[in-house]
Amino acid sequence: MSTPKFPIKEIQLLPDQHEFVVPKKGIKVPMDIGVWQKSEAYFEYLGFILALNEAVQGKALDVECLESPLVSTVVQMLNKFDEWITEIPPTEQPQRFGNKSFRTWHERLQQNGAEELKQVLPEKLHRAVPEIVQYLYESFGNPTRIDYGTGHEMAFLMFLCCMFKIGAFKEEDKVAVVIKVFNRYLELARRLQLIYRMEPAGSHGVWSLDDYQFVPFIWGSAQLIGHPRIEPRHFIDQGIIQSYSKKYMFLGCIEFISKVKIGPFAEHSNQLWNVSAVSSWSKVNSGLIKMYKAEVLSKFPVIQHVFFGSLLPLTPMNAPPKHRGAHLNESPSSKVE
Repeated sequence: MSTPKFPIKEIQLLPDQHEFVVPKKGIKVPMDIGVWQKSEAYFEYLGFILALNEAVQGKALDVECLESPLVSTVVQMLNKFDEWITEIPPTEQPQRFGNKSFRTWHERLQQNGAEELKQVLPEKLHRAVPEIVQYLYESFGNPTRIDYGTGHEMAFLMFLCCMFKIGAFKEEDKVAVVIKVFNRYLELARRLQLIYRMEPAGSHGVWSLDDYQFVPFIWGSAQLIGHPRIEPRHFIDQGIIQSYSKKYMFLGCIEFISKVKIGPFAEHSNQLWNVSAVSSWSKVNSGLIKMYKAEVLSKFPVIQHVFFGSLLPLTPMNAPPKHRGAHLNESPSSKVE
């Protein structure tokens, strides 16, 4: 079955009377994964990943692209979240992982996130904030466990997807959303991981591709498609990493791994070592998309934490609109007027 393309033009046309809801978790037991894989949310989300993957093919992080005022304000919001890390230094504590100051940082996010988002969005879209801010809260790690993994990365990507769906981001923002917004998020997530010594979520992080991230490898490999010099076998070359890590997301990921892990690359990052043997970036890219579907989007430990609302509903693809949101067992209090 071919994956439908992200219908970016259609989804901007939310009716004025669209009823936003506070999103809730919907995947309760492993058997529910089948419901998720047939849902509107699944195809919207996967289509979004593929659309932006296509948009950044062959484009470096320093490529000239349209940067709309909204893209700039979202980056400024992430900059502010970054400043909070400086204002909330790590606590001196005996254990190696999980610095408790992250809980203070996350509490500030939950106290201020909705207001920060209102400053980003035009007033006519403020009624969407209670729905989409939930994804923002989930984007930076779990304050109880002080861990971070692909589910948190996915929450931020769902936040970006919702920003397109409500018409805040436009089709022409696709490249900037990857190279400006998502890349800034990645820098922030890495700083949180390092400063607060966050544990990888799950026993194998991203199922042994990397401890924390996955999608920057997908979009990062798309950026390198057609590169005249850098082939997949080159990404483990220190000289290439030093020269190009600021231009290509994939190489930035490799640089970060090399900084935080010790020992031979083939031992601590075996899956990535195997990727370096693939013949072309387009094959790396398509292989990583398949791996993401199998090892992240099909895994109950990740999907049990996903939130579903009116924008990313758990209803079956092509269900009549009146059935959307039914999975939430909505009470009137969950609706956002």
